[in-house]
Amino acid sequence: MALCNAKAEAARGLLEEFEDEIKEASVVGVGTGSTTALALREAQRRGLLRGKQIVVSSMATALLASELGLKPLMPNVVDSVDIYFDGADEVVPSTLDMIKGRGAALLGEKILAYNSRVRIYVVDESKIVDRLGSKKPLPIEVVPWALGFVLRELGKRGLEASPREGSGKDGPVVSDWGGVIVDISTGPIEDPRRLEAELHSIPGVVETGLFLGLADAVVVGKKSCGYEVLRSGGRG
Repeated sequence: MALCNAKAEAARGLLEEFEDEIKEASVVGVGTGSTTALALREAQRRGLLRGKQIVVSSMATALLASELGLKPLMPNVVDSVDIYFDGADEVVPSTLDMIKGRGAALLGEKILAYNSRVRIYVVDESKIVDRLGSKKPLPIEVVPWALGFVLRELGKRGLEASPREGSGKDGPVVSDWGGVIVDISTGPIEDPRRLEAELHSIPGVVETGLFLGLADAVVVGKKSCGYEVLRSGGRG
């Protein structure tokens, strides 16, 4: 049996299933990550982004957009986004709730997702889980000078957390928005909405990697070739 690059299949699915929405959009938001990068490259190759405003979630995506001949914009220069596409680290198919933030761009990604009319995510099938937190830690972004307070408060609540260490520098990972990325080892999360509210109640926590109710569709690429579209309210 032939095997395919599942990430490339997801990117292909995005552009086949949502080509009309991208063509009709004036402002396109772009997330961060390897699958998102594949989709951005292919969208530009197909000419789907010609004449559009491209709003980016991170410096990494801005650099890629520039490399592709696009002129990336930061979110503060637009009023809203017509369509947004991005990747995810974990997705629950029944709800389309997600964990994001392995690329440390969760704050910019959530700002764009919240302010976009249509939100589409591209993932390979390994990202599908029954419960969030099953495979990956939950990232949060923390104000740097509150880091000690936040870590102690998380510990009091029985949450094991540590700042993410950089691979190209000493010390913790700092996002494009200036916050420290902290990873929480939650294990499978029983009630994501309760946890989201609990984390936001801690002063110094800027944002969390829980993306709840922020997806209209998720395109799942398969190693066996092809893709599946999961839509809010049911499968496609």
